[in-house]
Amino acid sequence: MPTSTTPGGILFIIFADLILIMITIKVEKLFHRNEPRLALRFPKDAALQQVVRTLPDARFSATHRCWYINDRLNRVTELFKLFKGKAYLDVTALRGNTEADLKAEGGSQAVARVTRVREATPHPDQRQALQLVEQKLKLKGYSASTQKTYLEQFSLFMRFFPGSHPADLGEEEIEAYLLYLVDKKKVAKNTQNQAINAIKFFYEKVLKQEKKVYYLERPMKEKKLPEVLSQQEVLALFEAAGNLKHRVMLMLIYSAGLRRSELLALRTGDVDMDRKLVLIRGGKGRKDRQSVLAASLVPFLVEYLAKAEPAFWLFEGQRSQRYSETSLQAVLKQAAARAGIRKNVHLHMLRHSFATHLLEAGTSTRYIQVLLGHESPKTTEIYAQVTRFGLDKVVSPLDQIVQSKKLRGDD
Repeated sequence: MPTSTTPGGILFIIFADLILIMITIKVEKLFHRNEPRLALRFPKDAALQQVVRTLPDARFSATHRCWYINDRLNRVTELFKLFKGKAYLDVTALRGNTEADLKAEGGSQAVARVTRVREATPHPDQRQALQLVEQKLKLKGYSASTQKTYLEQFSLFMRFFPGSHPADLGEEEIEAYLLYLVDKKKVAKNTQNQAINAIKFFYEKVLKQEKKVYYLERPMKEKKLPEVLSQQEVLALFEAAGNLKHRVMLMLIYSAGLRRSELLALRTGDVDMDRKLVLIRGGKGRKDRQSVLAASLVPFLVEYLAKAEPAFWLFEGQRSQRYSETSLQAVLKQAAARAGIRKNVHLHMLRHSFATHLLEAGTSTRYIQVLLGHESPKTTEIYAQVTRFGLDKVVSPLDQIVQSKKLRGDD
């Protein structure tokens, strides 16, 4: 649904060849006559003013040149319901009001503290909704990582509407929140998609509403090429690892093309050194798969197991718990720094390098797809865009010019 806003506060909503013109009402925090208020700012419009007057506490301030109402719980939800289909409500200014902002408007420190606490403390109904989401995620068998992401995103969504039960929110409120993420927070497209998925999960899975009962325009995914390391850089990275355990962890990610969560979920019995295979349990999409174990890694692995004697997890942290993702990322960063690699190295880069180097060695994309656990071959085919396979035979036109004729200025 394409939209466009004019400087005067007019929102054009475009449906195919039909254009609907809606006035934008900006809702802002206001401290007026020693009380917290909500300012309603919009271009002069007689019809809209009549709608505002239906609010019992609505008043016009000549000082602030706007309409205002009392600020209390559920006011934003009330406004969305009142102006639905009549105007576009912009509530993005309600986010991020600080104590200094309220002081500047004449408010006291006490009011600022109350406002901050009210926005930070979840309403009881919101806590209940969050618990329902958590229960449903567990019942459906979502991974711990997905559960964490959904709960974080859904919690942020509810905090955008303090005091409101999410079941009472509709399409316009959801779109206002998504607009806030895009315009004000400027979050990445991946984060936008995570927020949409979390919101949809609540309405469709928890409340069991029909799919697409509200409009959510998904952002287009950025098409970024995978970042890879050269074989020389990979080798330098392993040599610079701090100790045997760190070296084995990094080598195993590259050897089998593992995600970091998959590496840390490995148990001591998941590595078959005789058959040179690694069993990955419950990978992305909750699917098991097998990948290759490099013969050159086996001696390091045998030595590590003999010295560390892990009880359950292949790589243990403190108190025999699973090694943490944060610690693993730190291991990689330190090794990259010692190796003098200037690239912004991250753990997934080893997985990308595994796939790219296999492709350059002539391995079929079908085999690589299976090893990586990709559901679609299109996901694997992107590595063809970063491989050097065949590029070593291509002569740059610059080299052709230089070889045929010296550049001016050469002696």
